[in-house]
Amino acid sequence: MQALHILQIDASARPGLSGIDPRGSHTRRLTSRFIERWQAARPQDSVTYRDVGQQPPSPVSGDWIAAAFTRPERRSEAARAQLAESDALINELLRADLIVIGAPMYNFGLPAQLKAWVDNVVRVGVTFGFDRSRQGEPYWPMLSPGKRLVILSSRGDYGYDPGGRLGEINLVERGLTVPMAYLGLTDTHSIAIEYDEFADERLRASISAAESAVDELVGKLARDAIDAAAPALAVA
Repeated sequence: MQALHILQIDASARPGLSGIDPRGSHTRRLTSRFIERWQAARPQDSVTYRDVGQQPPSPVSGDWIAAAFTRPERRSEAARAQLAESDALINELLRADLIVIGAPMYNFGLPAQLKAWVDNVVRVGVTFGFDRSRQGEPYWPMLSPGKRLVILSSRGDYGYDPGGRLGEINLVERGLTVPMAYLGLTDTHSIAIEYDEFADERLRASISAAESAVDELVGKLARDAIDAAAPALAVA
């Protein structure tokens, strides 16, 4: 089977895993489970791990913007240094076939650390193109096709799924799917734990349902990966 590469990103400010560590993270629990199940199903695949919750990327600055909008051949050494971290994050994204992001809900949206990652990988001339003279839409995506995004979230309240009582104020999934689609990554899947603030049987049931959904999604995506590789192997 053709090997794939996975990019695992954790963004929770909590360092541990719920169910194991005191006050541990639900999203880290889900991403860890996803990767463990995936590696059991496809041990040939490799994983890059990025913990933006504990080691946040630098936020975009005026110098970063000036460097990003300078043509590569005209960048000074200082400008290249400004973009070094962005280059590393983008290279991880470009290499990945599957991106698994643990994205807890903080005040209805993404943690600042994860937003900083988004801002560092959405970059003109690298992950999206722009040309004022281009007829029609002047922007276009530059990520290679076939990548998949899995968003594993957690929420203090409940009803944040589409059509739910709080669905309209859930900015977590859209905070990732909108910019990633802009880059060309449109195949996305989302699973979330809810009821964290209630800390009762509803939370326990939500955790159990989310873990079952993770297991099911791993099985589906792993089967899809095998099916996608089959025609290429047949031709070879």
